[in-house]
Amino acid sequence: MTPSKPQKTPLTYDTEVSPEGSLEVLSQQEVNALKDTSASGLYEIWRSCALAVLNCGSHTDDSRAILEAHQKFHIEVKHQDKGIRLALKNAPAQAFVDGKMIRGIREHLFAVLRDIVYTHNEIRAPRFNLQDSEGITNSVFHILRNAGVLQPNTLPNMVVCWGGHSISRLEYEYTKDVGYHLGLRGLNICTGCGPGAMKGPMKGANVAHAKQRFTPARYLGISEPGIIAAESPNPIVNELVIMPDIEKRLEAFVRLGHGILVFPGGVGTAEEILYLLGILLHPANQDLPFPVIFTGPAASADYFQQIDTFLRTCLGDEACQRYRIIIQDPEEVARAMRQGIDEVTEFRRQHKDAFYFNWRLKIDPLFQQPFEATHANMARLALQQTRPKHLLAADLRRAFSGIVTGNVKEQGIRAIEHQGPFEICGSEDILTPLDQLLESFVKAQRMKLPGSQYSPCYRIKKA
Repeated sequence: MTPSKPQKTPLTYDTEVSPEGSLEVLSQQEVNALKDTSASGLYEIWRSCALAVLNCGSHTDDSRAILEAHQKFHIEVKHQDKGIRLALKNAPAQAFVDGKMIRGIREHLFAVLRDIVYTHNEIRAPRFNLQDSEGITNSVFHILRNAGVLQPNTLPNMVVCWGGHSISRLEYEYTKDVGYHLGLRGLNICTGCGPGAMKGPMKGANVAHAKQRFTPARYLGISEPGIIAAESPNPIVNELVIMPDIEKRLEAFVRLGHGILVFPGGVGTAEEILYLLGILLHPANQDLPFPVIFTGPAASADYFQQIDTFLRTCLGDEACQRYRIIIQDPEEVARAMRQGIDEVTEFRRQHKDAFYFNWRLKIDPLFQQPFEATHANMARLALQQTRPKHLLAADLRRAFSGIVTGNVKEQGIRAIEHQGPFEICGSEDILTPLDQLLESFVKAQRMKLPGSQYSPCYRIKKA
């Protein structure tokens, strides 16, 4: 391997790397699809996801800025006698140590390749009916199984941790403390795989797992192509899965996880909360045990008060009965989660349910169909108090998803530049608390990484 620039500390590298077990062979047809730069080809999505993995440690959440900063980056799959190799040109230097690619980054690179190829080849009609709820859930199962993350011979122990990538140092340290106490109790961690509240619990659990000699310790990261560039996988992730869209990513979290912790965050975290509560509010899930805890340091108490007020106003007290708020007590959080997962274990034993995938959870198709955050689709959202609560939650989730798109995704950033902010319409009794919540996120700098200037990508339009 030779540096692409004759500098002592090169900005980029040219190199070739081989896989380590994730995906060792590809057909010629698959290789051709990865080279195809047309709209139906895989090259652009493969290139952007690969660049995100190589850009681990970047201090920006602007996916377009990352792509523009590495316009000369190129990646190609090559056949060889023993399988395949990846040829990279102008790869970011932070992916290398003394001229060699960091092993964890190499593993992530091939995990991305595995999932992109599998989804392109297999997750399609007629094998899967992606207009049907059962078909969508089946596709999620097959992607996860192909990635090797479904482990049938283990008791429930996977805690999904949600929270923002743009959080304060105090909040980050708190997520580490909680992760540490979860790890001491033999619990594994699953997050969105990025920085901030996605990294902290894994880092804390890593220390606790070492103390307890707990193996195999799992740090599962689940992402999707539109968000991975803004939230590159953190280095602790030892299992990475790329789902094809945000809806399948969210379903993977709730099907795999045995309990969910929510740390402070911004619109992405609010989207996840609304997705989860919208599902749990479905009548078919009323008696299903699923521990949900909102937690943060004392300084974040107001944040959770704002979230709680918003949820009570829009979705009612029934929604708030599905979660518990614990402030400034990592040990109590871990104890409560351990107890909740023990209840999940007993319930699944009694009903002869799988431990590794929650088939029983009912998810309405409105939560499963991919939502394209265009100006027209955002304006059509039915944010009315008169709707059934789980369906209102579905469209509120889409509103937050659209704001995430406008904040950090390349296509969303370009759409806002060309057409102006998204318009979010609805009744005043929904939009007033929504506007207040979003304004609190802006003031607390939860919309972008610290030091970044935030220009709202949305406009509230009350009926």
